[in-house]
Amino acid sequence: MAESMKGLCRSCRCAEVTKEMIGSKVTLMGWVQKARDKGGIVFVDLRDRSGIMQVILEDGVVSEEDFVKAGKLRAEFVIAVTGTITERDAKNPNIPTGDIELKAESLRILAEAEVPPFPIEENSRTKDEIRLKYRYLDLRRPDLQKNLMMRSRIAMLTRQFFAKEGFLEIETPMLGKSTPEGARDYLVPSRIHPGSFYGLPQSPQLYKQLLMCSGYDRYIQIARCFRDEDLRADRQPEFTQIDMELSFVDVDDVIDVNERFLAFLFKEVLDVDVPLPIERITWQEAMDRFGSDKPDMRFGMELHDVTELVRNCGFAVFTGAIEAGGSVRGINAKGQGGMPRKKIDKLTEFVRGYGAKGLAYIAIGEDGTRKSSFSKFMTEEEMDALVKALEGENGDLLLFVSDKTKLVYDVLGALRLEMARQMDLLDKNEFRFVWVTEFPLLEWNEDENRYQAMHHPFTMLMEEDIDLLDTDPGKVRAKAYDIVLNGNEIGGGSVRIHQNHIQERMFEALGFTKEAAYEQFGFLLDAFKYGVPPHAGLAYGLDRLVMLMAKVDSIRDVIAFPKVKDASCLMTQSPSVVDEKQLGELHIAVTGEEETKE
Repeated sequence: MAESMKGLCRSCRCAEVTKEMIGSKVTLMGWVQKARDKGGIVFVDLRDRSGIMQVILEDGVVSEEDFVKAGKLRAEFVIAVTGTITERDAKNPNIPTGDIELKAESLRILAEAEVPPFPIEENSRTKDEIRLKYRYLDLRRPDLQKNLMMRSRIAMLTRQFFAKEGFLEIETPMLGKSTPEGARDYLVPSRIHPGSFYGLPQSPQLYKQLLMCSGYDRYIQIARCFRDEDLRADRQPEFTQIDMELSFVDVDDVIDVNERFLAFLFKEVLDVDVPLPIERITWQEAMDRFGSDKPDMRFGMELHDVTELVRNCGFAVFTGAIEAGGSVRGINAKGQGGMPRKKIDKLTEFVRGYGAKGLAYIAIGEDGTRKSSFSKFMTEEEMDALVKALEGENGDLLLFVSDKTKLVYDVLGALRLEMARQMDLLDKNEFRFVWVTEFPLLEWNEDENRYQAMHHPFTMLMEEDIDLLDTDPGKVRAKAYDIVLNGNEIGGGSVRIHQNHIQERMFEALGFTKEAAYEQFGFLLDAFKYGVPPHAGLAYGLDRLVMLMAKVDSIRDVIAFPKVKDASCLMTQSPSVVDEKQLGELHIAVTGEEETKE
């Protein structure tokens, strides 16, 4: 039976006890990790968020009643023990408290526990579905607790750094206006305004720009954001941003403060030195070299453009792609020339998953002999030129893709990462940052037959590209920048448009009429009439940043209560059906599945 806390006060957490406290009397509280009854003595591993302390309950030292209780202890019982810290005979070098133990004098069982559905231990092999259903138990595991404690520390240090830099923490609304650009909004119906809806923020973008109009100069917020889009390992329907905006700045100013922030954060949390300044490459260079706008810089295997070398060759797959306006590019997987044909066939299936029609290869043996899927269509000189262009040496595997250039980038960018995984080149203890700058301002939406903003419609364009808005919008570069870490975009931002005439031209390029622009963004455009400073900003995905710093593979492992792939919560069984009365108050009628199909 559970007992009360009356008269008890916890002295400290389990792993906060040190050798200097030997001889001290303390009270510890926590969960039983395991209990071992050895006859006249019971050994208990007591666990809390700080770690484990061994507790000894000896017959004759504790009361007879307490010794009987000790014999009934099972995993996950919540207990309080009072006793004296002593030196441990059989030391355990694997835990911080391995040299000491608590010799108990009294025991209280604060809560009993049923047998949990899975062991509470690090590196659990339990299926995700079970872990997430019982997330409150999963969160007791030491590895998850370390991740969430790291997340808390990162948030605290973030506030500390930006406060010293003169930023003000200002909260922006959760209930706002739904906007058409970007991902789908989560909508909240209004009871007071029948038929009208709020949109939950995808980011505080418009509000933070208004704060710059209001003269707050430097804004920071650890902001909750929402996007109704498909999930993957590093994406959730609700997430957290480190969101900032600065006035009277340009690109270099934003990059400077954020480089110093990242250096401060990684030193404080991981004792890792981030060399400054961080390397910068343009978007076009990133695509040409790595096939990705979030390149992993921990390894080479860069793309090589061999279009001109094979423009007039006899291999129709290459020449056909070039004639259609595409390109031929390749990568060199060093030391993989002996890869069996079956594994190369698997790579072919892999690239087909990204839209490629096939994969051409040249495998160079250690003795210099070559095997190739297309050599019979090429001259020896052309094959030599390809090997030279990819810096091929004995033992290398050269892989080629030909198609529309955008597809070639996507396929080779993915294949480069897949080869790095297979070759064990991705070291989680290495942190390689890079800034990617000068993104395209616009991208073509084939479904809507119009250009759309690659970031958002308030992104400033490179001044020298302004005239291209009318003549060749696809070539306009943005004053946008992403910070990338180990192949993950951890943050992104841009300089904003603050001149009305440029904003109007931007809306025209996006296909907005003046009336449509005012209908959606009138409050911002009106604010810009009253003196708006040049301003710029950036936002980090806090979940993704913590995931990389904690060296885990999924943001689920750094979020207390994550959703699964269909955006549902297995623990609370949400979303769920609500009763008709609630729907009636919100003036909402739910269309049945059968009606929807008709």
